[in-house]
Amino acid sequence: MIQNHKHHTHHVLSSDSVVQGAGKRITIVFVLNIVFAALEFIFGAMFGSVAIMSDAVHDTGDAIAVGFAWFFEKISRKKSDKSYTLGYRRFSLLGALITSVILLTGSILVIIEGFPRLIHPAPVESSGMFFLAIFAILANSFGAYLMTRGSSRNESLLNLHMLEDVLGWVAVLLVSVVIHFKPWYWLDPLLSLAISIFILTQAIPKFIGTLRILMEAAPETVNAVQLLAELEAQPEIGAMTELCIWSIDGEKHAAMLHMTILTSDQAHAKIVARQILAHHQVAFSAIEIDENTHEHDHHSEN
Repeated sequence: MIQNHKHHTHHVLSSDSVVQGAGKRITIVFVLNIVFAALEFIFGAMFGSVAIMSDAVHDTGDAIAVGFAWFFEKISRKKSDKSYTLGYRRFSLLGALITSVILLTGSILVIIEGFPRLIHPAPVESSGMFFLAIFAILANSFGAYLMTRGSSRNESLLNLHMLEDVLGWVAVLLVSVVIHFKPWYWLDPLLSLAISIFILTQAIPKFIGTLRILMEAAPETVNAVQLLAELEAQPEIGAMTELCIWSIDGEKHAAMLHMTILTSDQAHAKIVARQILAHHQVAFSAIEIDENTHEHDHHSEN
């Protein structure tokens, strides 16, 4: 007998006004990032600064991440239907995957451009870098301030992104001051490489993690050995003859299990199993009771 068990868990904010307020703040940050990224590409080329160009890649990735995060979060809140029987939560992975690919591609291109310029530095317009950095620090600080006024998970993550941008532009500011007094033009490509490598260290794990979820690997946040031990330690449960677990979106997981029980009350044994699964963030489960392992193996062969 197979039973399907499903918990609907939604990121519900306290009121519609809070949701609308968060939407407005995130929209402002999205526009701020995308417009400023365009300006960085233009002025980076004008000033001959690959450091500014590398930050433009970062800001483009941030802007896309902001847009996708808000768009796909709305979709992921939809309830399951005949088309998506497990719900729409996995849509949130699309934004993460696309953003990771853009960041990886952009960073690699900047590194390819930066290495030759590190060996053969080209002059950069330090005054233009300085004033652009001042403007960028103010703009990103404003964006970070907006995000501190919100309480959603997206806003907290975006606040960290904006603060990272502020620190990056402080570095650009310092480099522009040094180049103004000393013609150490190699500092600009060196900074661009540092920014690009930092982006890669952030983007590569996210890209691999997203691929793991899409390939239905066991969730990294779940200790399968510990989960198995917890289930088999229950007085109602005999042995787990099969346990498959995968992730829906990196936060909520699904499981399919076969088990023998030591009680005649199958319903209660399943409730006990589901309580343990819920503790490990398993939102969907299908449980089958086996009389014994031999019978389960017989069914599996058929």
